[in-house]
Amino acid sequence: MAKESLKQSSPALERKLGPFMLWGLGVGYVISGMYFGWNLGLPVGGTLGLAIATLFIIIMYLCFTFSYTELACAIPNAGGAFAYARKSHGNDMGFLAGMAQVVEFVFAPPAIAAAIGAYFHLFIPGVSTTLIAVVAYVVFTALNISGVKAAAQFELFITILAVGELLIFAGVTLPHFEVKNLAINAFPHGFGGAFAAIPFAIWFFLAIEGVANVAEETINPQRNILIGFGSAILTLVVLAVLTFGASVGVGGWESVVYPTPGADASDSPLPLALNHVVGNSHLLYHMLIFIGLFGLVASFHGIILASGRAVYEMGKEHFLPPVLGKINKRFHTPAVALVANMVVGIIALFTGHTGEIITISVFGALTLYIVSMISMFKLRKDAPEMERPFKVPFYPVTPIVAIVIAVISLIAVIYYNLLLAGIYLLILAVSFLWFKVASYRKAQLEEKQVIIDIEK
Repeated sequence: MAKESLKQSSPALERKLGPFMLWGLGVGYVISGMYFGWNLGLPVGGTLGLAIATLFIIIMYLCFTFSYTELACAIPNAGGAFAYARKSHGNDMGFLAGMAQVVEFVFAPPAIAAAIGAYFHLFIPGVSTTLIAVVAYVVFTALNISGVKAAAQFELFITILAVGELLIFAGVTLPHFEVKNLAINAFPHGFGGAFAAIPFAIWFFLAIEGVANVAEETINPQRNILIGFGSAILTLVVLAVLTFGASVGVGGWESVVYPTPGADASDSPLPLALNHVVGNSHLLYHMLIFIGLFGLVASFHGIILASGRAVYEMGKEHFLPPVLGKINKRFHTPAVALVANMVVGIIALFTGHTGEIITISVFGALTLYIVSMISMFKLRKDAPEMERPFKVPFYPVTPIVAIVIAVISLIAVIYYNLLLAGIYLLILAVSFLWFKVASYRKAQLEEKQVIIDIEK
């Protein structure tokens, strides 16, 4: 009785999100991928190699998103893939999916924070890019702690601005688009380069599945998640194709990677394309770069929101330290999880290797996609009676296509990034060991408690 009343009095996540806000979150989580990161795939893939990789990744994401929507509508839970894998395969598979999701969501923000610093540096050259990134972390973690509705409203506002900026960017650059620019050194490393470019093609769409992590805070999730998820992925596909073509088409791929010949690869490809068209002293250049910051902020802020929910759910279920599963009594948000994610993100930020951080995040994403599709097949087989307000069209072809492309992509990313694959596996192994030890101790304590209760 005491346990029951404690559970009832514990603070919980509140349902405040509608379909328009979910669209804003879905697009916002991802839209920074249009502003930077994807261009880092051009030195290895060239225009054609990255385009081939992006085409297959678009197919994967369309198939995955609609398959994942079935799971999200049937099991609306803040844990997302963690909850689906746990229900279908038990605790060990649930832990794998949950940790993969945590790695994806915790390592994506520091890469975005670095880009925010790089964009700000264009306006304030005297201020350290790392300092700007750290300040951004603190500010947006605090905003997320303050409440989900305020966070989602802010996300929607800046997402609309970011989408508008991409459309204006396309309007400025497309009149200068020339097909011949796409052919300049288009396939420098052949199909091997296309495979090597996969992480940066994934960066166009990475974290779209974060919409599922606010399912417990969504009004009528069975209806609204479908609307928000579906409209978000379709919006992002259009923006990715438009941004890729408009950027590379003005001067070839090298013009949106290297600020000057021989320089390091840039974290700000859109300003480089604009500079090629209007020059860096033009009012339009400065206006678009300023608005472009909103695109980075939208994803940074949105993924911080989703990562807090992912870590919170695993902490609540004692798959990570239980303190991470606490809800702030005043704001009804997972404050401890949010702060912990910020600390890890800032540590990753100080490594200064944006491409490597993106790749580790991609490892987590691909693992999550594969395990989620396996969970979907298992639940279809073992729980046919489960209420599914939305069923993925063309089953089983749709999830099969998603899992096949995801597996091929994971193999390719491992092959071209063996050291980072080792780091990723080490993170999974150490955290899994902690989980098994903690589970064993918890089971022992529960057993002792049962014996004590029997003796009483």
